[in-house]
Amino acid sequence: MINRQMYASNPSLVVPNLRLLRLVPLVILAVLMFLLTGCKSDPTLTPVNPTPIPAPTFTLTPLPPSPEAAAASFLDAWEVGDYTTMYAYVSPDRQALIDSRSFAQRYQDALSTATVLTVTTRLQSVLREADEAYASFQLTLDTALVGTLVTDTVMSLSLEEGQWLVDWDEGLIWPQLSGGHYFRMEYVIPVRANIYDRAGLGLATESTIVTVGVIPDQIEDESALLAALTLVTALPPDEIRGRYAASPGDWKVPIADIPAAVSVDHNDLLASIPGIYRDEKEGRTYPHGSGAPHIVGWVAPVPAEELEAYQAQGYRGDERVGISGLEAWGEDVLAGRHGGVLTVVSSTGSKVATVAERSALPGRAIYTTFDRDFQEQVQAILGERKGAIVVLDVHTGAVRALASGPGFDPNVFIGPAGAVGRSQILADPRRPLFNRITQGTYPAASVFKIVTMAAALEAGGMDAEQTFFYCPGYWEGLGPAARKTCWKTEGHGNISLKDGLTASCDVVFYAVGQALDGMGQDILPKFGQGFGFGRPTGLEGLLEEGGLMPDPDWKVNTIGEAWGVGDTVNLSIGQGYLLVTPLQMARMMAAVANGGTLYRPYVIERIGPAGDAISEQATQPRAVGTLPISPGHLAAIREALLGVTTKTMGTAPHRFAGLAIPVAGKTGTAEVGGEDTVPHSWFAAYAPADNPEIAVVALAENAGEGASVAAPLVRQVIEAYYGLPLSTLPPEAEEGYVPPRPTPSTQP
Repeated sequence: MINRQMYASNPSLVVPNLRLLRLVPLVILAVLMFLLTGCKSDPTLTPVNPTPIPAPTFTLTPLPPSPEAAAASFLDAWEVGDYTTMYAYVSPDRQALIDSRSFAQRYQDALSTATVLTVTTRLQSVLREADEAYASFQLTLDTALVGTLVTDTVMSLSLEEGQWLVDWDEGLIWPQLSGGHYFRMEYVIPVRANIYDRAGLGLATESTIVTVGVIPDQIEDESALLAALTLVTALPPDEIRGRYAASPGDWKVPIADIPAAVSVDHNDLLASIPGIYRDEKEGRTYPHGSGAPHIVGWVAPVPAEELEAYQAQGYRGDERVGISGLEAWGEDVLAGRHGGVLTVVSSTGSKVATVAERSALPGRAIYTTFDRDFQEQVQAILGERKGAIVVLDVHTGAVRALASGPGFDPNVFIGPAGAVGRSQILADPRRPLFNRITQGTYPAASVFKIVTMAAALEAGGMDAEQTFFYCPGYWEGLGPAARKTCWKTEGHGNISLKDGLTASCDVVFYAVGQALDGMGQDILPKFGQGFGFGRPTGLEGLLEEGGLMPDPDWKVNTIGEAWGVGDTVNLSIGQGYLLVTPLQMARMMAAVANGGTLYRPYVIERIGPAGDAISEQATQPRAVGTLPISPGHLAAIREALLGVTTKTMGTAPHRFAGLAIPVAGKTGTAEVGGEDTVPHSWFAAYAPADNPEIAVVALAENAGEGASVAAPLVRQVIEAYYGLPLSTLPPEAEEGYVPPRPTPSTQP
């Protein structure tokens, strides 16, 4: 018997040989011409009576029409969703019962309802009886929700006007759909699992969302109504009134989404005032939303452009899914696996049969590496400033706090009353949704002098104590026309390499950069790479930029210019093309603190079990590199960093005076453009300096000098971590302070 595979490889087995048929007229014509030519007399030849040659006889017996070919073509078209070709194979009497559009829609609706991803068919055998044929085939439907469905079925065909056509009915889609039956899918959607801090306190939970609002026509005492709503929403009366004033009187106008506990606590008040209504629904809430919004993220309806992809995973399409942060990263963990029951129902909706079912798998909770209260304190310390604060465990890479500013409340993306808040966030020019912790890239400024000193000690052969420089307040190593100034315009005088780091002397590092360039232009860039810059840290859960660690090859390939000594000199003080993230800076500082090990930062402490089937999954610390520096040289750098906060020549001793916890750190003031542009403020530190536990980095965009703004913020973070009272910020570090335009004496 001829099967589909034979037909596909050699169609001539089952269809007439058209080439032969085309040759028949040509052969006949040639024979006739030969005979006609033979009848003519040639005067030079003696005529004879030739023996007649009978004309050849051709018996045209075309191969019989093939039901195998028709069935195979119909099934092939189904596998690729070519419903037009399928319909062309349907017999006329069946086409009279269903038009082509309804035919295609019948298939599409059935496959969509059953969440079918792929259709596979296998023609098994064909039985022909005169003008009728029966094609047996196996049908496999791979679904997103209930697994793989397999059935054997039979296709009827009939010979009409020399062509085999399909006597179609709904049973060819699935046998039990015959007689006008339909698929119905019942989704089983597990409850989304929670996100917790390391102690099990909720950061994202499933709970009751209460929307409190106003029906304008029902208001009797507007003053009482406004007073009550102000009490429970904390919104000013004018804003509340503005939200419903222009609405039709019979509309339910949402004002705010409030915690269920607040609704319960003020139930009598809210229920007693005409015009106020409350709607409740179960959903995702962020009980401490403003504490870690960039880490936790939020959920929202499935984006239209991703609907097909989610449905291919078994989603119904009306769920809320993770859009940002851990909610997005852990979607498959938190959401679990949808289950479903696929049934066949009659046209009236009565159940006919169950085709398949699959149980849902519950979601698994995510536990983070930070404490909720400390994270909220850090977010509050950063406040509405544009910037970031990072706190890492120096011995593991575990994140103890990540704050990006300005912050936002992810609850506005959840409830019906969040439209105003969403609009305000999206329109905010400060870009509160942008995660400056891992995606913001900035010049490293003088914090990079740690790397430069390491290169000087390791590759440059310099001595931290005995290599001396002279700083008159300026440097002309590239000629008088290219004079560069030190932040201390009166100069530091004679100064060692180690003290140069403590005092952040620019002249020292200009000279070091020039010396390193003479030894090899790639030396300093390679040390920068060795300290973890120029590539992502590998943090899971958050989108991350790798920054830029420029080198000679990069400049030629990207800018089309050769690397010059001036590039190395600029890089030596953390300027030029160099760009780093606050997270990269904190990881480098943690490695300096722990003796030289670069850990991959992580924010997921563990993933909880799902019932008894899956055990708890914990994150293990992972070392990904070692700083390219010897223990002795690293000790010299650490001593210099302690001097930053303790020695008179240091750039920040006044910011840490009286603090019981010893701190080692480095200031940085990053130039970011034009002369009138206020620089970014950096401070990178670890504490306690004599037995490090945490690394802390603060960045404040366009805020001023590192010692003036970032250093006081770091002090407060350390105080909060150790449970100490927070010190008072200096005026220039207060929120809302407008820093003066930079001057030539800007401190690093």
